[in-house]
Formats: sequence, structure tokens, C-alpha cells
Amino acid sequence: MPPRVDDAPREIGGIILAAGESRRFGAQKLLAELDGRPLLQHVIDAAVVSALEDVVVVLGADADRIAASLAPGRARVIVNEDYASGLASSLQAGLRTIDGRSHAALVLLGDMPGVTTELISELMALGRDAKSSAIVSVWHGRRSPPAILHRTLWPAAFALRGDVGMREVLAGRDDIAEVRVTAALGSLDDVDTPADHQRLARGG
Repeated sequence: MPPRVDDAPREIGGIILAAGESRRFGAQKLLAELDGRPLLQHVIDAAVVSALEDVVVVLGADADRIAASLAPGRARVIVNEDYASGLASSLQAGLRTIDGRSHAALVLLGDMPGVTTELISELMALGRDAKSSAIVSVWHGRRSPPAILHRTLWPAAFALRGDVGMREVLAGRDDIAEVRVTAALGSLDDVDTPADHQRLARGG
């Protein structure tokens, strides 16, 4: 007997947003080294060894320099030419690119080098549950990426304009699942300034 539609694998694609101009950092932060690798490489490494169906890295500012520094593995690197319009356009570029079999997208930020494959796996386990339209990480009591967005939310993502993400869209919903991030699952400290980078380099 052929499998029912409901029995089909529920694939999840990954989108790593890495198109920003790093204005607060004063240089391209994604190229800043941490433990001998660029910040962005840490996120890519966690994603490509996970069970994600597809991994897309969205570059923008300094795309050529960043791409030349990476070892993407199975990840596909694309460039959002409209990156200067804000975060929304990069999210949309990623959603347009991930494998068509994906019923959901895991959105990661390229400046969170503490993201682990274990966290990705935890999010994906909940992400295959059709009862939740999104699964978000919770770090120090606040919702944060990485987050999984089911296809039902993609039209809302494509309606966004400017330097905004999905935070406000998700805030008004009651069908959001959460994964509380502990030390065992990694860290969601992001790097916005040189001080942030130095703190992480010291292990703080």
C-alpha cells in the first residue's frame, strides 16, 4: 500500500541570514575569527551536519569577501542584491531558494556562532509537528532565532518590508512552540560589536 500524504517525510530546509553591513561592528563581523574560523562558518558547520533537507546561506554586504572565506560544504550560497533594504528581503530570498520539498524553514542568523547541531535537532523534532505554525528558541527568557517557520507563515514573511523579521507576526499567535536553550544546546549570544566578539573569544 502506498504511503498516505500524512505519512510523507516532513522535510525542513535551513536559511542562514548573513547579508548585513555590520555597521555597529565597524568592519565585516562575519569575517571576525573565533576559534580559528570566521563567525559565519560556525553556524554553517552546525547546519550542514544536521538533518536539514537543504541549507541556504544568504549573503549581501561584502558578499565576495565572505564567500571567499567560507567552506560551505553542502550549503548553497546566494547573494541578495537588495540586502540594503533590510532583513525582510534576505529572509524572502532564502525562502524562494530552499528546496521545494521543504514544508518548513529553519531560520538562523550568521552572527550566532554558539548555535549547535543539537539545538537544530531539538527544533526540528518539534518542527515536524503540524500543530505548531512556528517553533522558536528562548534564550534568557526571550524569544530568539533560530526559529522554524511552517509554510503557512511564508505568505506573511513575503509581505514584510524593510529591516524587520517575523517577531511581530509571531507575537500575535497562540500556536507557537518553544525550545528553551540551555548550555547543553549551545548559546544564542550574537555578535554586534567588537566587545561582543572579545567576550566570546574569552569564553564569556
